[in-house]
Amino acid sequence: MLSVLDLFRIGIGPSSSHTVGPVRIAARFLNGLKKRKLLNEVSRVQVELQGSLALTGKGHATPKACILGLMGLKPETMDPDTADSDVAKVDVDNRLMLGGSREIAFDPAQDIVFDFDTPCDLHPNGMRLIAYDAGGKIIRDRQYYSTGGGFIASQKQLEAPVKNDMVDAGNTVPYPFSSADEMLALCNEQGLAIHELIYANEDAMRPRAETNAALDRIAKVMMGCIDRGLDREGVLPGSLKVKRRAPAIWAKLCSNPMSNEQEQLFDWLNVYAMAVNEENASGGQVVTAPTNGAAGIIPAVIRHYCRLDRGTDPSGCTKAIRKFLLTAGGIGLLYKQRASISGAEMGCQGEVGVACSMAAGGLAAIWGASPLKVTSAAEIGMEHNLGLTCDPVAGLVQIPCIERNAIGAVKAVNAARLALHAPDQLRVSLDQVIETMRQTGQDMSKKYKETSQGGLAVNVVEC
Repeated sequence: MLSVLDLFRIGIGPSSSHTVGPVRIAARFLNGLKKRKLLNEVSRVQVELQGSLALTGKGHATPKACILGLMGLKPETMDPDTADSDVAKVDVDNRLMLGGSREIAFDPAQDIVFDFDTPCDLHPNGMRLIAYDAGGKIIRDRQYYSTGGGFIASQKQLEAPVKNDMVDAGNTVPYPFSSADEMLALCNEQGLAIHELIYANEDAMRPRAETNAALDRIAKVMMGCIDRGLDREGVLPGSLKVKRRAPAIWAKLCSNPMSNEQEQLFDWLNVYAMAVNEENASGGQVVTAPTNGAAGIIPAVIRHYCRLDRGTDPSGCTKAIRKFLLTAGGIGLLYKQRASISGAEMGCQGEVGVACSMAAGGLAAIWGASPLKVTSAAEIGMEHNLGLTCDPVAGLVQIPCIERNAIGAVKAVNAARLALHAPDQLRVSLDQVIETMRQTGQDMSKKYKETSQGGLAVNVVEC
């Protein structure tokens, strides 16, 4: 089994697959050189971006990510405020500290190649790295793929057969499951809620205290991202010159917090989700939930329904947030194992749709829903996102991505409410809707899957 902590990862914007993934790929390539004691022989490194990484790489800051990764920086610990200056220095000097220890010549204009021709049969996000010695001889050549949500894989890993519908992550757990039906059966047999089942599996991977600390850290970064997004004004980077909207909406809400309270529910959720995704679009620190492009939905729902400043016991709120994240994470694992969370494979139904589904299930759990009704909430959240395309204008994670997170947060809450009012067993199961999403993603034209070759991307003029 994968861990829920694999889904919720701290990184930088604007994209988990196009930014966080390439940083990790570069790190894996460096580790391979180090293990083989070849790092000191490297004189030049060339990066080839393929498929969606080539088509929308510039707008998704993929070249920047490649440079940061080759410098030995990690998404979890790098300072996003200094990342731009670090990359700018490489652009000017045409020199790079490989792995942070060895200086080599590196001209981004020449050494980062946008390969639009190589077919990506294993996954649409291909990335090849080649290391040369001083004589121009290739000393290491590897093909990798960024598979969504910051997950990466080598060519060998993706070519390996999958056994029993399970992703082999090397973790042995007491309650393995590969479907929602299996997860629900385990909950019924053991008398456990979904979050308790996930807790038990996480306990097999690390001490409970470490899991709790990681969940608390994830929640802290999510809330910090909202706070920064509510405070920072200005224009987002890129050719579209999109103005940040969250601070102005936030100011209006704070000046008259009780006006039209029912309608303002949408406003609160909207502003929190937009704050996160405006931060993401600017390259700030975010948590993949399960991707960067959909990072605002889960934090927005947590912020509004699990706040620490609503007069309740802080320890109780902390437990509620953990319960939310574990439940949502368990649902996210199903999508990762049975389909995909990559916009380049599934379209935005695999990003915003999955995040909406996860948030709906997490909120239903907070509201006391049974495991079956939790999965019903998750099913409703996805059912009404089926077919959602990924068509970023100008290749930037801004239009329609920022507003789409706001819509997804509101939809998640409504899905949870509908599930609580529904009969115990709905006609459509979570497994059925996940399989439908997978089939829809396979059938969807590639021009609507994070390539900026269709949809809004070709019908909206950049300037």
